[in-house]
Amino acid sequence: MMISSPCVVSLTWRLEDAQGVLIDELEAPVEFFFGGDDLLAKVEEALNGQEAGFEIKLHLEPEHAFGDYNPDLVFFEERAIFGEQVEPGMQFEGPPERAVTEGLSSDVLYTVTEVYDTHVVLDGNHPLAGIALRLDVKVRDVREATEAEAEAGSVSEAGISVMSTAPSSSQLH
Repeated sequence: MMISSPCVVSLTWRLEDAQGVLIDELEAPVEFFFGGDDLLAKVEEALNGQEAGFEIKLHLEPEHAFGDYNPDLVFFEERAIFGEQVEPGMQFEGPPERAVTEGLSSDVLYTVTEVYDTHVVLDGNHPLAGIALRLDVKVRDVREATEAEAEAGSVSEAGISVMSTAPSSSQLH
């Protein structure tokens, strides 16, 4: 079957930064909805019209991946509003309850990046924002989308986001 919207593609991939440092690897095929929000636009563009067995190596600049890094999305909040359990890697959909920083968007995922005695640093950038990426993709299978998948625009209820959190062992910015 040829890849065209709407359909579901099973992919494996290797994702690296521009220096070749491994960020993510899908060794077992994972299904993605083609023609929705599951895949980056440049990935869909490369896969359109292809079939199972197709392989491609893509170079994605930040504007075609997760956007440029925006320092305005980094802010500090008092540690006291988080309680004792706050730690790097925790995420909040929208600003944390009792946050005092003004102008924060409620539809952004904020990640705790650093915890100090008196304050916590939060970052609303995607962990891969500002990073050029190399993505080696292989199409393992292609199938028709179900009616539910086509209506949802995704193979999963919440959609799929590539690397919703930063690798714990690496400093990306």
